[in-house]
This record gives sequence, C-alpha cells and structure tokens, in this order.
Amino acid sequence: MARKTKPATPKTATPKTATIHDQTLLLGQGGELHQIAAEGTPVLTTAQGGPVADDQNALRIGARGPSLLEDFHFREKIFHFDHERIPERVVHARGYGAHGYFETYESLARYTRADVFQRAGEKTPAFVRFSTVAGSKGSFDLARDVRGFAVKIYTKEGNWDLVGNNIPVFFIQDAIKFPDLIHSVKPEPDRAFPQAQSAHDNFWDFISLTPESMHMIMWVMSDRAIPRSFRFMEGFGVHTFRFLNESDDSTFVKFLWKPKLGLQSVVWNEAVKINGADPDFHRRDLWDAVQSGNFPEWELRVQVFDQDFADQFAFDVLDPTKIIPEEVLPPIPVGRLVLDRMPDNFFAETEQVAFMTQNVPPGIDFSNDPLLQGRNFSYLDTQLKRLGSPNFTHLPINAPKCPFAHFQQDGHMAMRNPAGRTNYQPNSRGDGPREDPVRGFRTFPEEIAAPKARLRAESFADHYSQARQFFVSQTVTEQKHIAMALTFELSKCEDPVIRERMVAHLLNIDEGLAATVADKLGFDELPQPADAAVEPRDDLPPSPALSIIENGPPSFAGRKVGVLVSDGCDGALLQRLEAALAREGATMEVVAPKVGGAEAADGTKIPAKHMIDGAPSVLFDAVALVVSEEGAERLTGEAAARDFVADAFAHCKFIAFSAAALPLLAKAGVEADADEGLIDLEDGASAGTFVERCRALRLWAREFAVKL
Repeated sequence: MARKTKPATPKTATPKTATIHDQTLLLGQGGELHQIAAEGTPVLTTAQGGPVADDQNALRIGARGPSLLEDFHFREKIFHFDHERIPERVVHARGYGAHGYFETYESLARYTRADVFQRAGEKTPAFVRFSTVAGSKGSFDLARDVRGFAVKIYTKEGNWDLVGNNIPVFFIQDAIKFPDLIHSVKPEPDRAFPQAQSAHDNFWDFISLTPESMHMIMWVMSDRAIPRSFRFMEGFGVHTFRFLNESDDSTFVKFLWKPKLGLQSVVWNEAVKINGADPDFHRRDLWDAVQSGNFPEWELRVQVFDQDFADQFAFDVLDPTKIIPEEVLPPIPVGRLVLDRMPDNFFAETEQVAFMTQNVPPGIDFSNDPLLQGRNFSYLDTQLKRLGSPNFTHLPINAPKCPFAHFQQDGHMAMRNPAGRTNYQPNSRGDGPREDPVRGFRTFPEEIAAPKARLRAESFADHYSQARQFFVSQTVTEQKHIAMALTFELSKCEDPVIRERMVAHLLNIDEGLAATVADKLGFDELPQPADAAVEPRDDLPPSPALSIIENGPPSFAGRKVGVLVSDGCDGALLQRLEAALAREGATMEVVAPKVGGAEAADGTKIPAKHMIDGAPSVLFDAVALVVSEEGAERLTGEAAARDFVADAFAHCKFIAFSAAALPLLAKAGVEADADEGLIDLEDGASAGTFVERCRALRLWAREFAVKL
C-alpha cells in the first residue's frame, strides 16, 4: 500500500478514546496512548514550566518525515536523560568487547559507494562491544535483557558504527519515549531495586500502557533474552537505513549478523544458577574463546529493497517495532566479522569506546525512522557527558584509522590541535583541509511536503500482528518458555491492575498464551481484550527464522563439556571422550572432588580445572560422569555432585556416564535409561555417539516430563 503523508489531524476532529480501569485515554492515530490531565491532575511541563501538549511523539515533517532540531521539548528531555549518570553509561553499562576485522565478500558498488563494500576479500579493522541494557556495571551477565551488539568498523573513509542489539525490534517507536522506557526498567527510585531485572511494577506499568511494546515483549520474554553466549546470538541494526551508490540512487537496507556457531540460549532456572555460580559467564566465555584461538565469527547479511517493496509491504519499514521476515525478503550475505584479539586494557578500550548511530561513511544514509532520528541526535550528548570532553575522538579506541583533518580545536584534554596560523575556513592562504563534493558524505535528497506536527504515522498503529507472528513461529518448547517468563515477571508486580492490563494485551496476540498466563496468575476470569487501534491480523505465516531451536548449530563446535571424575576412574575412557570432543571442535573441562584433580586407575594424574563445589553443571553445555565405583559412592554423599547430575537432567542436557556412575545417577533421581539423552560410555564407540547427540544441544522432549 502506498505510504502517503497525511496532514495533521484538524482540531475539530473527534479524538478516539480508550478506557483502561476507569481512566479515559486518547488514542493517537498511530495507536499510541495519551494520558490527558484530568481535573486536579498536574499538567506535564518542560523544566522551564511550559505546558506540554504531546509527550508521545517528537516533532517532525509529516507523519513519516524526519525529526526537527527545533523540538525543544524532545531536546530537553533527551538532554537531561543523557546526563543522568556519571561516569558509567546510563544504558549498556555492563559490556565486554573484542577486536577483530570485517572481511568483504564481494563488491556492493551497485548498491552503495561505501568504501568498506567495494573490494572482495579486503579486511577492515573492527571493535565490538556486547552488553546488557538495564543493569549497572556490577550486575550479572545472565539477566533477562536485551543484549547490545555494537560494531565499530574503521573504514578508509571514516568510522562506521552499527549500534545494534540481539533483537531486531525495539520497545518504542519514537525516541522521545526512551527516557520513560529506561526510567521504568531501572531500579525504582524510592528503593533503588531491583537491579538488572524487569520483573517489577514500574516496568510493566509502562509496558502495559504502551501497546507498541508488545512485539518487543514477545522477544524479551523468549529465550533470546538469556543467550548462552555472545558467540551464539544474532545481531541486528534494528532500523531501516539507506544505501547510496555513486549516482546517489537509494536502496533501503537492514543489517543482520548471523553467528557461525548457530543460535543457543539457556533456560531461566539455569540462568538464575549461572548468575550465582559465575556472574561473569558471558565475559569469561568470550575471553576463553578468543584466547584459545577459537575466534568467534558472524556473517553480515543485508535485506535490500526499493520504495516499491516498501510501499507494498504490509507494515511500515520506518517502524522500529516491526521486522521484514527473512522468508519474505531473504538476507544476502555480504561479509564476515571475526573477533581475534582481546583489548590490552579494559578501561582504555571497552569502557571508553564511544558508539554513535550517526557515524556512517559516505554511501550509507539514514531513513526517517523516528527512533533512529532521535538516536542520531542523542548519542553525541551522551558521549560528551560520559567521557567528559568533546575530544573523545582523540582516544585511540575512538580515533579513525584513516587520514583525517578538520579545524576543531581546544577543549578539555585536547591532544592535538590544528597546526599553523589558520584555524578556520574558508581562508585565502590555502591552509588546512577543504570540502570534497565528490568523495564527501551526501544525503539522499528526499522530497517531503508536509506540515510540521507531533504525529505518529497511522501505518505504525498495528501493535499486535507481528507479536502474534513471532509467538506462532516458536516451537512448543519456546512458547512454553515465553508463557513461563511472562508469568514469572508479572507475578512480581504488586498491582493486580497491571497484571490484568497485560493479559488484556496478550489476548490480542494469542488467546492460548493469555489463558495460560492468566491461569498461572490466578485469574478467575479473563479480562476484555485491550483496545486496538488496528484490528490484529491472524493470517501472517510463521517465520522459522524467528525460532532459536529451529536455527541451532550444525555441530557441537564451540561448546563445552564438564566431566566429573574421581580417583580410580578409567583414564583411557577419558582420553577417548576428549579426543571425540576435540574432533568436533568442542572443549572438555575436568571437574573433580578436589582442586588438585584425581588419579586414574593406571596411576595417571588427571589435572582438574574445577572442584565440584565451584563448578555446577549449569556452566557446561553437556556433562559426563567418568568415575570409579568407590568414587561414585563417595560422590553420592556430596550435595554438589548430586546437583551436578540433577540440574543437568532438569535442564535437558545430554549426560554421558560410565557404568560405575549408576549409584550417583540414582541418588540424583535420574534413571539411566530415562531417555536417549543419557549415554553409556562403556562401549568404545559411545564417546562418538555422545558427541553426535550433543549436536542437538538439548533434549527438549524431556522438559515436558520434568518440572523446573
């Protein structure tokens, strides 16, 4: 359908309303809710005291046009938000990074003149920072949260920052709502908790009053929000950008990072225990992988499309709460990202790196996505406050690796200034750099004729259809996890009205999901479905690309097996297991009753990486029990050993064992023949069988027989 910009709604138009628990709210044309001040309610104002007419939409040209610099309310709101914390980041405070390179597959000159995409096989330096969003620097790695996936590529024509997430959509459609979103999810201001958690009233109060968040909520309540490793998660640029070629022809583009090792997450019960056992689990995993030479790798793929496709697509390509399913528009592989070196100093590099969405080289341009427009405006403020100087580009991690020249000077911590007498242009001396209309950045000359107004495009108003599409695209196991996550999070809300509002939204996504959550929360009856600005569609086909389980790894490479050993164990069996894992590209770590290791039956010393008290099975992708009869008998009296087995079974992991381990299995409540996920290692070929079965990562069928 054509995307025609509509003029502002006339003042005489009758506004649509929605009623939520006796509170009347105005329903904007984009489906957003406006909470209007009733009699006796204070009027929202700016910090200068000016009353605010619209706190849901930034000022732009037309409903789908670019945002305007004159929007003083948005500017003040973002300005204050950007400066709320020192010195750590307000969001994405807990991060971990690595150096590497981006290698181009083939020239994309037909689409873009961006230098990084011109020469096949060329490698360009890169730095990547992974992060959680809500927690502080001292929070734990396995919080249920969005993961930042920010890539800085040091191209020959300037730095390109692709500042994305591991989820392709976002909570809000307009950047003016970002302070509200983050305020709601951060620790509640009167009590300063909970930390790095969204399971509290403030967050769900905001979400339940923000229908545009429903698609993102499906993602965040899925296993995507508790990844097993940075190495096993996707990355997305979220927004629609533009490619511009030498002729300034525009093509829309969306960026996706696909992990070479496939997708993998953990289950919630496992995440909670990992946070207790190793709050640095993701950091340690990335460090170990790079240091051991198992360099993490992602493939960059792009969805490119023209205006005709955008006009015919069922949803607005400028809406950051929507995706273009990969089955509708298959992504094209264009290069790969390899991380092969850890920082020399965490603070100097990972902590001081400054990413900004507005850092794009010539040949990459912006769309009018209102969230992207706001991010472009906000990030420079953020870096100034956090790093304390406009000269943060002088820091080596932020400095371009290509030649650069400008007239910027002085300021706090200036490490370089223009040389000579002339520090301005134009000048008649011929000193200093000059503009280059050919090589320089050129903006796509989009024509827009529309009124200035605070509007949300009507094409942004469908908040439930893609949320439903995501849910029905999950396997039964993944759908169960989403229902469990929603139930847990909402059970932490003290206000029953919030829980009711959320179930009302869920009814517009999937009635079965809503009924399950309502039943677990103890509802006597279901509420009415939430008012929807656009009738939700139920005809969108499932997208298999949205499932983690359906996009698992081709092998067990990059994974880790914890092997519990004891004195008197079969050393040869242990060697066969280690060899089979090595052939697969997986690693083995020995866990023993004592930190000094164990002694095999033939007298061979077996060094241990962990002692059983400090290495629960949640730290491994699969486990094996290679023990002697005497060792097994002793381990049955160890609570940590029993939990090692019981948790691995409950978390649907594959368990290999020697015959002598049967008493330990029994003591942990696990029957040796319970299912195909338990493999007897006494047979010489069974080590290979164990590794082959581990390629599935989990035996999900077990989950329906085990209550976590």
